[in-house]
Amino acid sequence: MSSREDILGRVRAGLQRNATNAAAGREVMLAALSTRSHGPKPAISADPKALLERFQAKSEAQSSTVDIVAQESGVPAAVARYLMSMNLSKSAVAWPSLGALDWAAAGLAVEGRGARDADLVGITGCFCAVAETGTLMVCSSPDTPATVSLLPETHIAIVRASRIVPYMEDAWDLARKELGTLPRAVNFISGPSRTGDIEQTIVLGAHGPYRVHLVIVEG
Repeated sequence: MSSREDILGRVRAGLQRNATNAAAGREVMLAALSTRSHGPKPAISADPKALLERFQAKSEAQSSTVDIVAQESGVPAAVARYLMSMNLSKSAVAWPSLGALDWAAAGLAVEGRGARDADLVGITGCFCAVAETGTLMVCSSPDTPATVSLLPETHIAIVRASRIVPYMEDAWDLARKELGTLPRAVNFISGPSRTGDIEQTIVLGAHGPYRVHLVIVEG
């Protein structure tokens, strides 16, 4: 038994949850989620072009850089352009789920695996993106290891324009609809890591990537 299963098992025991009453408890939870009230929200158009434009503006305000390509096939070349412009290594680690992209044709040496301490560039996708705040929602799995977005100094994320949602609540609704059971880890990324602990001076790369570059795929 894993630590996670042990902890959840003790929670179930404390709630006196069992196979007989679990379904009823789940229905109560789902009803509460579907009827919950929302606090004030900024007015955001659901038009796909408006969502993309707001997401880009908010991402750039969070110190991310953004490139837009028409099709997924253009992603490797876009990544290569960025790395060259920043004088960064053309060697990278990427989610195994991105292995079908032709990285070699763009002059990149990309390994599909979780990141280690020596990896300087990490390439990921994202589950979805939030236009309200310019935030990525990243869900972990064997093919989407969380380390790729957390350990390298440079994080490059591929964002499908069709997966940009207006609000954070929409991101959670989409996860419940498509994933059913939530993954082991869900990370929200809004630009490079930062801290203002010392004299309220913002420093990037304090406990994660120094830079975040987004490649948005329109098609």
